[in-house]
Amino acid sequence: MERIKSKEAFLEAEKYIPGGVNSPVRALQSVKESPLFIRQASGAELTDIDGNKFIDFCLSWGVFIAGHAHPEVNEAIIEAVQRGSSYGIPTEAETLLARLVNQSFPSMEKVRFVNSGTEAVMSAVRVARGYTGRNILVKFDGCYHGHADHLLVNAGSGVALIQNASSAGVPAEFVKYTVTLPYNNLPALEEFFLQHGKEVAAVIIEPVACNMGVVLPGNGFLEGIREITNRYGALLIFDEVITGFRLAKGGAQEYFNIVPDLTTIGKIAGGGFPAAAFGGKAEIMNRLAPAGDIYQAGTLSGNPVAMAAGIATHHILSREGFYDELEEKSNWFISGLRTILSGKDVELNSIGSMYTIFFTSGKVQNFTDAKQSNLNRFGSYFRYMLKNGIYLSPSQFEGNFLSIAHTQEQLEKTLDKTEQFFKKV
Repeated sequence: MERIKSKEAFLEAEKYIPGGVNSPVRALQSVKESPLFIRQASGAELTDIDGNKFIDFCLSWGVFIAGHAHPEVNEAIIEAVQRGSSYGIPTEAETLLARLVNQSFPSMEKVRFVNSGTEAVMSAVRVARGYTGRNILVKFDGCYHGHADHLLVNAGSGVALIQNASSAGVPAEFVKYTVTLPYNNLPALEEFFLQHGKEVAAVIIEPVACNMGVVLPGNGFLEGIREITNRYGALLIFDEVITGFRLAKGGAQEYFNIVPDLTTIGKIAGGGFPAAAFGGKAEIMNRLAPAGDIYQAGTLSGNPVAMAAGIATHHILSREGFYDELEEKSNWFISGLRTILSGKDVELNSIGSMYTIFFTSGKVQNFTDAKQSNLNRFGSYFRYMLKNGIYLSPSQFEGNFLSIAHTQEQLEKTLDKTEQFFKKV
């Protein structure tokens, strides 16, 4: 499969863009490949500028649960942009989407829209600190909550490949109030709260970790965090930027029946446009300016085109049988993967329509386990699948995603090529 134009485009991009990309993982350095440059996408298929077609299991990092370029979403955004792309003034669409979000996530009694998951988490943490009057934020190893300075500590996603605990350019003083503990280790959290519980503003967690690969919470882990935070008066923040609208219409909190104090959502909420949100109990959210004394703002927040895309996507997800069909499709595919991988020196983690194949022989229950993976073997698998027209999330420390748009033929091809790879290896 020739990708001459993509390689030429990358060389040109490197002249003007650091590393040739606007987000590090896109460079495909960890899998020893050169990046794809995409011309268009439809359903579950990408087409690059060389005309090559790829079955897409990255889906813009989980965004396109209904598939790329859904006709109803396209129609809604075209209508919106023809009325004007941005006003910096309120529109009724913001209220409508906020109401729809609240219907799906009842814990988000009040919602504020922003432009990215990073911005949503950064704002939620500020609200938690302002509301509680405390400073310490507790996160978990391998959970990635965006690239705000105080959150780049033992983070997953692309940060997992950086040797330092944080990024260059982040002063130690900025992270001194961020404490990171092992994922799925409730005793470690209990021990920390015994010593510092009254100083903790919030515990933030990906309820299913999706940025060290898909790692599920152990039995009682989320329930234990909820009990401990309640006991000490700290807030619980669910980072559902990935799991929101994907594990269930009401996200991981619906799936696991846990009610957080604050929630961040993104990816799917904006229907593929730069949009995210944070929200929670009205009492907490009412502390935000202009109603309260905690400041947060954004000229493009609640952008009318992004709101239109989000509303249209929400209507699609709300149709009867949508999640049943996605679950049936995902279960069939992942069951096929399990059969192929049985007895192989890999570990398959999955939940709902998300999965990761870890190239390690042991169970993966935390970041330490995930980092035992053989990155060379993962790279070989990624390159083999890419050569055969299948685009996976290009990092061992990320999840893969299914959509309602994946066809039976596409899924069968992916299983077939996976089986061929492992037979060859």
